[in-house]
Amino acid sequence: MFFKDKTILVIGGTGTIGTSVIAELLQEQPKKIIIFSRDEYKQHLVKEQFDHHTLEFVIGDVRNEDRVEEVMTNVDYVLQLAAMKRVDTCEKNPIEAVQTNIIGTYHVMKAAIAKNVKKVIFTSSDKAISPTNAYGATKLIGERLISTSSENNTVFASVRFGNVMGSRGSVIPLFQEQIRTEQKITVTDPNMTRFMMTVPQATKLTINTLKEAKGGEIFVLKMPVIRLGDLAEIVIEKSDQKVNIEIIGLKTGEKMYEELMTYEESLHAWEFTNMFVIPIDADITYSNALKAKSSTYSSADEKVLSKKELYQLLSGANLI
Repeated sequence: MFFKDKTILVIGGTGTIGTSVIAELLQEQPKKIIIFSRDEYKQHLVKEQFDHHTLEFVIGDVRNEDRVEEVMTNVDYVLQLAAMKRVDTCEKNPIEAVQTNIIGTYHVMKAAIAKNVKKVIFTSSDKAISPTNAYGATKLIGERLISTSSENNTVFASVRFGNVMGSRGSVIPLFQEQIRTEQKITVTDPNMTRFMMTVPQATKLTINTLKEAKGGEIFVLKMPVIRLGDLAEIVIEKSDQKVNIEIIGLKTGEKMYEELMTYEESLHAWEFTNMFVIPIDADITYSNALKAKSSTYSSADEKVLSKKELYQLLSGANLI
């Protein structure tokens, strides 16, 4: 087992992906899992959820360079999951997004190098591609920091997520809460398309990235594309209530589609059955992979799931 007797630091480990990752890591008999976050109440909830002797809880913030370096002592692997994630919040508070998503990641990078950590994985977003909002821009810079850090003994890599279905702050629980409290759903545009992934998919991609990373790569999972209007209709139908859909139009920084890989990146990317890998060095090769086709990987160009297929996906993930 890859993580047996190893110490893993999960930064931002009390979120949806963090707790899912912890559950998977515990199955491989690690020596210790350190959960580093700034919310003591969420740490209390995770303690109650797992109640496992290998877990160690540390209060701290990635903005605090000294605290990050302190918690990195004797750590083998790091998962950097901490971020400001809400697009609208980052738009209104861009300097705060910079402090957490860029400066915080820089602190993680510096500490990992100083403490001779073996590998660090940074979680990025489809919004980092051709960013039109502050959140995406900070994630893009975070990726660049990680990619340029791999000249050291520590291996750094990034993983790009689409929208994680059912995670805190995602659109499905938002729709369900709107139905419960307002008897309506607000939709930006019914024809908006988005890449969607489940929590188990995001978890598996993150852990496999840590295992497979050679240095500087960006890992991109192939994932289904959904139409926002179809998602809203399914959630309404499942609620068995009379609910209106209110079209509110694009918010500042939003796009009608999302991208997970640019055309320029595809020129040196490798394609596996279930994912793309974009190496920092064009000379790096991967076994069991083919050179990717020269094209963008965009939700505007991919086949959209039918309503029936989307319903089956949501039902299989126990989200409706």
